[in-house]
Amino acid sequence: MAPLIFTTLFSLLLLSNTNAHTKHGFTVDLIHRDSPKSPFYNPAETSSQRMINAIRRSARSTLQLAKYEASPNSAQSVITSNHGEYLMNISIGTPPFPTLAIADTGSDLIWTQCKPCIKCYRQTAPIFNPKESTTYKNVSCSSSKCRALEDSSCSKAEDTCSFIIAYGDFSYTKGVVAVDTVTLGSTDRRSMSLRNVTIGCGHKNSGKFDPAGSGIIGLGRGSTSLVSQLGKSINGKFSYCLVPLTSQTGLTSKINFGRNGVVSGKGVVSTPLVQKADSPSFYYLTIEAVSVGRKKLHFSGTNNGTGEGNIIIDSGTTLTLFPPEFQQKLEPVVASTIKAHPMQDPSGLLNLCYKNISSFKLPEITIHFKGGDVKLENLNTFVEVAEGLSCFAFSGNDRMTIYGNLAQMNFLVGYDTVSKTMSFKKTNCAKM
Repeated sequence: MAPLIFTTLFSLLLLSNTNAHTKHGFTVDLIHRDSPKSPFYNPAETSSQRMINAIRRSARSTLQLAKYEASPNSAQSVITSNHGEYLMNISIGTPPFPTLAIADTGSDLIWTQCKPCIKCYRQTAPIFNPKESTTYKNVSCSSSKCRALEDSSCSKAEDTCSFIIAYGDFSYTKGVVAVDTVTLGSTDRRSMSLRNVTIGCGHKNSGKFDPAGSGIIGLGRGSTSLVSQLGKSINGKFSYCLVPLTSQTGLTSKINFGRNGVVSGKGVVSTPLVQKADSPSFYYLTIEAVSVGRKKLHFSGTNNGTGEGNIIIDSGTTLTLFPPEFQQKLEPVVASTIKAHPMQDPSGLLNLCYKNISSFKLPEITIHFKGGDVKLENLNTFVEVAEGLSCFAFSGNDRMTIYGNLAQMNFLVGYDTVSKTMSFKKTNCAKM
């Protein structure tokens, strides 16, 4: 899920249930949705078919901006379609109950399907039963945790805080707000238990949710996200390094929290993180221009507004999405630098497609963020959509402006919500 009505997080984040301390930070594995290690893996698909499916999931969520009409007596927020590409395996309750859910930088509340299921979508794994957790407790109407949820509401007869989250494809979850112990693991085989974490227990959940997952792990900027609830233990810092899709199967990406999440050293490019009151969950950056070789195109008038915070960074949207008017200026400049005949994308999703791009030179594309320039490699700018056929990985969109995950691959991408900065460092993510 990503921005507002977008698909977010695109791979699997699997955490082991092991005993840990966060003094020096911790790191967990990210496994791409289409990796053989993923429950979504389909061995019958080619790598280009998987890429097209990822682009379709992203595009479908982008275009379907209808808001679910929820009960006026329920807490409501509108985020994105749930066809995300990263799942996060955490444990909820005491004893720990393993839960595999979509990790979403575009939303906040951690929620999972819960018994009793008044209306639940089909789920492969067992469903969490709050009655079996000795640390589970519903949140009362007067609780600050209830008030922290935007437009939260209560059943005063039962003194229970409720929530509803609606997605752009008409999927939704509805249930009660609670607190429970959440257990996280790390790559060094230690784990950490967090007490009294705000979660959503979804008793009515319907829509295009995948049976392999159960709910959402919010990694946004709001007060109920996992990042915010980790609090001082990570000092507002996390980072990830996404392994390119062309890398060997079985390689894992990494996501780091706390001190492990600091991005530093030679070659780091930093830019301000902007927060907006009307959409506090999202991570906004400011893009000033895009260069194609020596040709620099000024960036103005975006879907997210002009000036500060005009683009959302999302680890879950596949493509980088620009306003149509800017994309219409960018594509001819890119095409003019390529000495090859463009081909049609058989899926009809992308423009500027070429055969055998390794046989000729592609232009160097630089993203000029406020405060620093990020130079992209070919793997960030062109993606294979059919055997031997690659297309430009930037697309026009009149809904949202997003810096997608293809542009982030082989960069260590750091979020620091305390100093309000975003950092990029060119990195061989497969060797982390």
